Amino acid sequence: MAKEIERKFLVRGDFKAEAFQATHIIQGYLSHKPSVRVRIRGDKGYLTIKGPVSESGLSRFEWEKEIAVDEALALLELAEPGRIDKTRYLVKNTDGKHTWEVDEFHGDNEGLVMAEIELGDETDTFDRPDWLGEEVTGDARYYNSRLKDHPFKTWK
Repeated sequence: MAKEIERKFLVRGDFKAEAFQATHIIQGYLSHKPSVRVRIRGDKGYLTIKGPVSESGLSRFEWEKEIAVDEALALLELAEPGRIDKTRYLVKNTDGKHTWEVDEFHGDNEGLVMAEIELGDETDTFDRPDWLGEEVTGDARYYNSRLKDHPFKTWK
C-alpha cells in the first residue's frame, strides 16, 4: 500500500519540446468513495483505488494494479458516465530528482493542461520550469474524477 504525495499546477507555456515521452490515456470511474478508477494508458490497463485527500491537499492513499487491457475495457463499460481522455507527457525536472507528468486534456476538457509532480515527502522542494503556472493542489475542480462530471468546457 502506498501514499501518493503530489502537487498540481496549471500549465501556461510550451513544455512539449522538453517531453521525453507521450502516452494516450482513457479512464473512467467505478466509484467516487473511495475513488476507484480504471485506466488504459498506452497498451496497458490499470485499476486504481484512491482514498480521501489529506487536510493539506497534498497526499492520499493510493493502490494501483496493472490489469490486462481487455479487462480494463470490460471495466470501462461498467464505469459511471463520463470519461477522461488525455495525453500525458513526461518531462524531467531540472533538479534531476523529479519528473513532471503534464496532462493535455481532450474532448469535454479540451484546453485544460495540468502538470503534476510526485514527491517523496510533503516538504520536498523542486525546481519550477518557466511553463509552470498557478498551483491548484487541493482544488477539487481539477481532480480527474470531478472533471468527468464538470468538464472544463462548461466552466465560465
